Amino acid sequence: MKFNPSVTDLLKYDRDHIWHPYTSMSNPMLVYPVKEAHGCEITLESEEPKNHKMIDAMSSWWCAIHGYNNKEINDALVSQITKVSHVMFGGLTHEPAITLVKKLLKLLNHDELQHCFLADSGSVAMEIALKMALQYQFSLNPVPSFQKRKFLTISKGYHGDTIGAMSVCDPFSSMHSIYSGYVAENIFAEGPSTVPTLPTSKIFKENPQLFGDTVAFDEKDIADFRVKLKNNHEEICAVVLEPILQGAGGMRLYHPQFLIEVRRLCDSYNIPLILDEIATGFGRTGAMFAFHHCKIYQDEQNIPKESQVDVYPDIICVGKALTGGYMTLSAVVTTPKIAITISNPSLPTGGCLMHGPTFMGNPLACAAANKSLDILLRGDWIDEVLFIENQLFVGLYKKVIADDVVMQVVSDIRITGAVAVLELKNAVDSLWFHHKFVSKGVYVRPFRNLCYIMPPYIISAEELSKVTRVIREVLREWAAEISAKKN
Repeated sequence: MKFNPSVTDLLKYDRDHIWHPYTSMSNPMLVYPVKEAHGCEITLESEEPKNHKMIDAMSSWWCAIHGYNNKEINDALVSQITKVSHVMFGGLTHEPAITLVKKLLKLLNHDELQHCFLADSGSVAMEIALKMALQYQFSLNPVPSFQKRKFLTISKGYHGDTIGAMSVCDPFSSMHSIYSGYVAENIFAEGPSTVPTLPTSKIFKENPQLFGDTVAFDEKDIADFRVKLKNNHEEICAVVLEPILQGAGGMRLYHPQFLIEVRRLCDSYNIPLILDEIATGFGRTGAMFAFHHCKIYQDEQNIPKESQVDVYPDIICVGKALTGGYMTLSAVVTTPKIAITISNPSLPTGGCLMHGPTFMGNPLACAAANKSLDILLRGDWIDEVLFIENQLFVGLYKKVIADDVVMQVVSDIRITGAVAVLELKNAVDSLWFHHKFVSKGVYVRPFRNLCYIMPPYIISAEELSKVTRVIREVLREWAAEISAKKN
């Protein structure tokens, strides 16, 4: 790709001075300069080919669910910036924050989720959730030697890059393993088996013969978690999970029954459950929030309401798509039980939650989030995500499993909602994949041994068809590349 001299100079300065995510300064990853973005399309600053365009199949790391340059969100930001773009949240409040919390609680749709802390980013939300759980346990037993300081989670998890969040990421297979011995040591149970799709998905219901028993729950999956909780419950502060779909730790999709059993166990030991819905929230998996699949599943199994397990988080973290990808904002929502216990004025903390980000409740970010949630509340996302799921099934799942060449490099395929994951047999060559996808006009960012997409909900049939076709093309070329290296 050819760039004009001014852009080439900018790229050189970028390469010499700017650190990009998960890259090296001595051997930086190739980056491409963005000129503008509209809908699902990113236009690069290139001379040759002129106006090189790419379909963003990643929703800008999963957050731009309504696409780029959404007029409603643009207008909401313009309107808000003429009033107040930022004001400290200490001792002050404003309508955008209040309205946002009302809408968020409505979407969460559970009577127990009533108290909200507005934060900066997903990692910060996780820090707050961990601190909230620790402060809750300290509030129940306010002595310096209180025991409940550890968190129980599962392998292959990812919850962010900050110190506390790293402590509940997989300590061996995550990108944070080098910090072992510095971050807090927590308790990890074996994660559940992956499923190719969810039992609540439309593609499963319409194709039961294709999936067979691969979408069944295996009781063995909960065994190690049950033992770890039983043996360590006296020191466990809370359980931390990504519900239904684990993100950057492996893009692992698991059966709702596992989460149902976790909630049952948390109830029996009176241990709070923290759910990290930063990646899965706001419709991504086919339900507004991933934990909602548990009720849908129990209803579809005709389990009487009085016999169902009420699966909900005691603390939930949301972010990413909260503002439609426009600005950084996250939220931590908890129950009256947690909030009122922490707020006991007789405690050494004076009943205050000990956290307060500078940009907490930023009015501009809240304005973007309000409009993003307005769009979701209209309900169009349901049909959009169903359409994406079906097209991913037809254009990716069925065509990949029927393609002998592609299956030489693919070990597993998982699809639900607006998510498709192809687990490869070998680790990817990031630079090779990066160049291939960009040159073909599709932006996909594989990592480790995973090639996955999470497109914006507004993606058209034509755009998504191109994305799935290009993925198959690139994987065929990857198979040829591997074969050539062997020979």
